Amino acid sequence: MIDERIARFALKSSTGISYRESGNGPALVCLHGIGAASAGWILQLETLKGYRLIAWDAPGYGESEFLPVEKPRPAHYALALHDFLERLLLKDVVLVANSLGCLMASAYAAAHPERVRSMVLLGPAGGYGDWPAAERDAKLAERLAQIDALGPAGMAETRAPTLVANGSPPIALEITRWTHRHLRPQGYRQALHCLAQGSLLSEARRFGKKVLVACGSEDAVTPEAGCRRIAAAFPRAEYRSLPGIGHVPHMEAAEEVNRLIAGFVPK
Repeated sequence: MIDERIARFALKSSTGISYRESGNGPALVCLHGIGAASAGWILQLETLKGYRLIAWDAPGYGESEFLPVEKPRPAHYALALHDFLERLLLKDVVLVANSLGCLMASAYAAAHPERVRSMVLLGPAGGYGDWPAAERDAKLAERLAQIDALGPAGMAETRAPTLVANGSPPIALEITRWTHRHLRPQGYRQALHCLAQGSLLSEARRFGKKVLVACGSEDAVTPEAGCRRIAAAFPRAEYRSLPGIGHVPHMEAAEEVNRLIAGFVPK
């Protein structure tokens, strides 16, 4: 049962942020996407050895406090991440992020490059910040209406399956449905405003250390073309295509992602 596996990594809390942790070694801070949570990294928590994994629940997710800002930007999440890492005395980390988490990771790395050794970005969401205002507002309104109409249970049934590729192992869909069922609507709405105002392309130019960008060839949420543009915007990034994988590679192909991380981040 997925509940039992997740429960083995009990939630901890610091500075109003809940998180799950495993292992010892160089610190990998794992930042989830908009429909996920710390539990979305369960396969890495179980199997990625030689590192200290810290998977946070972004503000408004898991048991983390909501941000005090109604319509936050990536910088607000970066500030929360900074306070969280300060309390844990972590000043040399690798950020491993998926989807919206990549916007948060890049905002933090741009603000505190001296504290970030490198980043691994999986299926990065570029944000709508560079879109024409009318298109951006329409997309935001559509996404807000979706969570209002469906609620977490409906999102688990309708949106979660769109994140994984056909042929992905059943565990991938099981995990993403679990995290969608546990969404907190207010936190999700705040994260949508972050997505609407964010621009990963702009943040990328401000971080000069090593970055690995990877995207599944079957990713229908953040297709490869956009992820390649994001990789090209970083001064020192490399790009990897993940054949047959969708939007949540760490859930769909955990062993492959673990190898990717181990090859990029020295132990």
